[in-house]
Amino acid sequence: MKHEELINKMTLEEKASLLSGKNFWETMDIPSVGLKSMFLSDGPHGMRKQIEGADHLGLNQSVPATCFPTSATIANSFDLELAQRVGKALGEEALSLNVNVVLGPGLNIKRNPRCGRNFEYYSEDPYLAGKLGAAYVKGIQSNGIGSCIKHFACNNQEERRLSSNSVLDIRTLREIYTTAFEMVIKEAHPLCIMSSYNLVNDTYTNENNYLLREVLRKDFGFDGVVITDWGGNNDRVAGLIAGDDIEMPGNNGQTDREVIEAVKNNKINESLVNESVDRILTLYDKTMMPFENGKKYTFDINEHHKIAEEAASESIVLLKNENSVLPLDKDKKVCFIGDFANTPRYQGAGSSIVNPTKLDSALDKVKEFEINFIGYEQGYKRDEKNSNKLAKKALELGKKSDVIVYFMGLDEIAEAEGLERKNILINQNQIELLKELHTLNKKIVVILSEGSVVDLSFDKYCDGLVFGCLSGQAGAGALLKVLTGKVNPSGKLSETYPLSYKDTPTKKYFPSHEFNSLYKDGLYVGYRYFEKVNKQVKYPFGFGLSYTKFDYQDLQVSNNGVSFKIKNIGSIKGKEIAQLYIGLKSSKIFRPVKELKGFIKVEIEPGETKEVTINFDEYSFRFFNIKDGKFEIEKGTYDLYIGASSQDIRLTGNIDVDGVDASGIYNLEQLPHYYSGEITNISDDEFETLIERKIPESHVKFTKKNRIIVDYNVTINELKYSKGRTGRLTAWGVNFAIKFLRKIGKKTTANTVVMGVLNQPMRCISRMTGGAITWDQLNALMYMFNGHFHKGLGRLIKATWNRPKVTKENHYTKVKKK
Repeated sequence: MKHEELINKMTLEEKASLLSGKNFWETMDIPSVGLKSMFLSDGPHGMRKQIEGADHLGLNQSVPATCFPTSATIANSFDLELAQRVGKALGEEALSLNVNVVLGPGLNIKRNPRCGRNFEYYSEDPYLAGKLGAAYVKGIQSNGIGSCIKHFACNNQEERRLSSNSVLDIRTLREIYTTAFEMVIKEAHPLCIMSSYNLVNDTYTNENNYLLREVLRKDFGFDGVVITDWGGNNDRVAGLIAGDDIEMPGNNGQTDREVIEAVKNNKINESLVNESVDRILTLYDKTMMPFENGKKYTFDINEHHKIAEEAASESIVLLKNENSVLPLDKDKKVCFIGDFANTPRYQGAGSSIVNPTKLDSALDKVKEFEINFIGYEQGYKRDEKNSNKLAKKALELGKKSDVIVYFMGLDEIAEAEGLERKNILINQNQIELLKELHTLNKKIVVILSEGSVVDLSFDKYCDGLVFGCLSGQAGAGALLKVLTGKVNPSGKLSETYPLSYKDTPTKKYFPSHEFNSLYKDGLYVGYRYFEKVNKQVKYPFGFGLSYTKFDYQDLQVSNNGVSFKIKNIGSIKGKEIAQLYIGLKSSKIFRPVKELKGFIKVEIEPGETKEVTINFDEYSFRFFNIKDGKFEIEKGTYDLYIGASSQDIRLTGNIDVDGVDASGIYNLEQLPHYYSGEITNISDDEFETLIERKIPESHVKFTKKNRIIVDYNVTINELKYSKGRTGRLTAWGVNFAIKFLRKIGKKTTANTVVMGVLNQPMRCISRMTGGAITWDQLNALMYMFNGHFHKGLGRLIKATWNRPKVTKENHYTKVKKK
């Protein structure tokens, strides 16, 4: 141990206290040995250090900070140098706010477009997510502070996220859902990692020895601190055994006693506690160093605003440009229509929400550009309610214009942490107005603001389609630079846009409304599925247009990688993102047709030719061999594809690679749909063959008709099945409040109640209140929910009366279940 001398000076009680937070955002301080608290802060795309009143839902205002484009946006840039500069700027702002650890970036894979938190993640592809995540972490930690990558692992749905069991085969787990984490750990060495809320194959992630001990620490070589997601602790001792170091948030020492008694009762050895404490002290040493000299850090608000604008401009994707409607002709009369032009949608909702230092709108910024701008109309109401008056004004303005720039997208309540989207449609009132504008026979350019895939069947009503994603506080300026040609768009899609939602491979499996979330789609996430079954898509992964054109030539293949030439055959300077995909047609195991294994972004002058190289790495040819329990390379002739997108392949080649014979790992007859890729309706039998075990029981277990035993992982919503009327009344009251709030137009508040109350398990009544509700009080409530009202009430009165003196001694009251 690095800190053995210091650890020996600490009592068991002091060491145990380090294993949970001091409060909502700080780690515990130990004055006797000179340890101060470390501050942890949300920050995937901007710092969210709250002024007062801590919460995890984005309710209370935070200190102003630069709102950079979201991860979903930056991913479209495919620009690692840019991602690192954004990360560095994030770290600088963290220093100015005395933050030790930035909670981000998020590396979860976009398994389904309806996941409400997709805006916070990079991609459907683990290689792209891993490379960008590593760049972010390098940037953040270059300031001497820590980055906490999240959420490890398989946190791919928001519904029931605190008590959902992700059931999947180990190969899919290792190749798709943990690869990005592996890449970031090996390339950027993050100081922390956050375990996810959910279970993976029947065990909570922070209690999962396979995930934390075998995969994370042994295979990936991670030697940093594991932190629970906020309220994600189920069993503190089980978590400690698995290698989970810090439980967040703090709970007034309620779980310290569990650790202390486990040591004293020889359930665990104190050396296990010491291991975690040693890692925490290492984090302390590294992240306290910048603050030891008392230096006051600041950052340049204007400079960071410029970085945010550049990041947005590099990430804008031009999806459609018929008859070169863009860049805008400065002699043409242009109008702006759409509420988003005046009030931009620039970030998601929930724990990542940022209070921006400044905020640009297209309506304000248009004055700075050479555009023959003739006016603006709101056009529609953001809440989806129809307004003939607004639409009529928009049509009147459109008639006077040569080009209509129409701003549309998802509103703030459509994408939020803790919730799934009901569908992938844009609000119908926005679509109807677009159709009406189309009848004017004017040129229409649609500006799209959203953080996840939407149905783009409406693109037939426009000449130009510009995808800005969620572009942060400076996105408007970036957008206008693209519209006017000051910036040549170079972004490409980091996820596939299907023709419609029914085409998505996980439509039947997502979201799971029950305990189990079955990953029956296996490896076939995103483009891997569409390519395998040759299904047409609206816009493929890696697609994006430019104002110029590029020609690919002269592919050369070596044992180290590929090199080729790209020529700008257009008339203006531009940037191209070339992508390397690799496949193995002769494979003895089931595989996608091809997978992204490299990319490069290069700027080229008109008429210029540049030679570029993409090297192979440890991820290029490997697969996870379930028989040997490790990554190996299958022997064969691999196909190499160089493309401008996953479907626009410009150059092809191949290379012979030595490796193992993969025969006999899988049985084709037993897994026919995984070999064909037709995985949208996998039977339970075939899935059980894939995962090599029975599917766990998923349904709510009823003791009698419509009655359940309420335990620590039953959600507030599931109290409607409780034996006690107190529980059923509680569930009814919360659901009634949600419906009432929605009816009176308070949809954002209603969504917050769903996220922060309805889907919370019982344990979070205590875990997420900082100990305001003690474990004894929770147990008393659960007595009442289980039909023992009077006993529960008596226990509640007693627990409340004794609360001041049992803060650290109240975990072992047993809940009577029958």
